[in-house]
Amino acid sequence: MSDILIAIIMGIVEGLTEFLPVSSTGHMILTAHLLGFEGEKAKTFEIVIQLGAVLAVFVLYWRRFLGMLHFKPGYMQERRANIVHVALAMAPAVVIGLALHSLIKTYLFGPETVLVGLVAGGILMIVAEKSRRKVTAETMDDISYKQAFGIGVFQCLALWPGFSRSGSTISGGMLLGTSQKAAAEFTFIVSVPIMFAATILDLYKSREYLSVEDMGLFITGLVSAFVVAMIAVVTFLNLIKRLKLSWFAYYRFVLAAIFIYVLFM
Repeated sequence: MSDILIAIIMGIVEGLTEFLPVSSTGHMILTAHLLGFEGEKAKTFEIVIQLGAVLAVFVLYWRRFLGMLHFKPGYMQERRANIVHVALAMAPAVVIGLALHSLIKTYLFGPETVLVGLVAGGILMIVAEKSRRKVTAETMDDISYKQAFGIGVFQCLALWPGFSRSGSTISGGMLLGTSQKAAAEFTFIVSVPIMFAATILDLYKSREYLSVEDMGLFITGLVSAFVVAMIAVVTFLNLIKRLKLSWFAYYRFVLAAIFIYVLFM
């Protein structure tokens, strides 16, 4: 299979799964294994195409990002989502991620750990759906600073590959009293700065594997991920109004079973 076709397939998988609560990491590892696309170049490629998915959310929500910059200092009861909400949601994962970055990359990026994350994340999503907490934030603009920070704490679970950033934060938001839709939209907003920072850090650490010869491969994957992610984000926000979170959890369990069969049987 040609490198360009592999890049397109991997880009599509990344774009479809990055913002769904199904673990893009799990899908990327499984897809790469099936395509025989593994090694250091493949890992660097996965970092590059993640940037394409991040850019898709920025393009879709750029007006919202600009609006968040209009924050009134001292007005702690601000009811419109602003940059303080984003900063509070980012803080826990940034601190823990920077402190444990090397350990996570060394010991947690493997099939076995992804399997654990897929199953554990699915269980969390079912628990969040069944909790039936009183909803105090119907929309993203209703989310309080306390809820934003709490969502950030749950986002730390996504540092374990397979847990899923969106799965962790949406579940956390629901357990803290936000609606499923509000948590999903807030997840997309928070994902941009934290994923962008994480991608730049990973690219810097993997810079020795970047080469001019691979530019066609990387650009093709990035563009594919960008286009598909734009479609996926808009579609997911519409589906989240109707689909139960548990449906995604059951899908994760099926994916875990496929993982076991393909990788270990």
